[in-house]
Amino acid sequence: MKVEIVETSLLARHVAARLAAQLREAVEARGIATLALSGGGGLEPLFAALAALRLPWDRIHVFQADERVAPDGHEDRNWTAASSQFLARLPRPLAGAHPMPVVEVLEGDDDAAQAAADRYLEVLEEVAGHPAVLDVVHLGLGDDGHTASLIPDDPVLEIAGRDVAVTGTYEGRRRMTLTYPALARARQIVWLVSGASKAEAVAQLVRGDASAPAARVRRDTATLLVDPDAAAALR
Repeated sequence: MKVEIVETSLLARHVAARLAAQLREAVEARGIATLALSGGGGLEPLFAALAALRLPWDRIHVFQADERVAPDGHEDRNWTAASSQFLARLPRPLAGAHPMPVVEVLEGDDDAAQAAADRYLEVLEEVAGHPAVLDVVHLGLGDDGHTASLIPDDPVLEIAGRDVAVTGTYEGRRRMTLTYPALARARQIVWLVSGASKAEAVAQLVRGDASAPAARVRRDTATLLVDPDAAAALR
């Protein structure tokens, strides 16, 4: 895994530039590009920086790496922030904006939840092939070592045969998430991590400590961009 320590004030712009470079390369090579965005707090600087870049947005499809199960427009939804802070700022429409269908999970049983995950996979494969290969995935990191919604001790960590799955309840919400196999096929993974509270999780990620779910994500296609506070335990 490549590790780059970037000053906090510059971190969002560096991550946006890295995502943009991969998207441009994909469009040049295949005519379209695919980006999967993760949720989490404090992403508005990244969304603003990315939306300000000159990119062929009409050839770019945006997917989600994970989503909380909540009603459309709810503040808990990752897509709510992405829509207002990123998509609304774009100068032209995307080739495709693809939110996870988590509303279908709200009142359903486990079979309904998996059916919703399977429907999202169908959309993903229509754009990114079968099996789906995303051009670039943006990931964050939780204090507990989770990434996307690959949550400690959840059965979703052991899924090997599906690209999209639904977790149990975590911090009050079930989640829909890309699984390890889907992340492993991505052409590039770009991590954005900041803050002192993430320092130990960053150290686990870098040393490959499999007790942290994030450390089980494929490493040779990954770049970790981290601010000095989050990188403190690496020294």
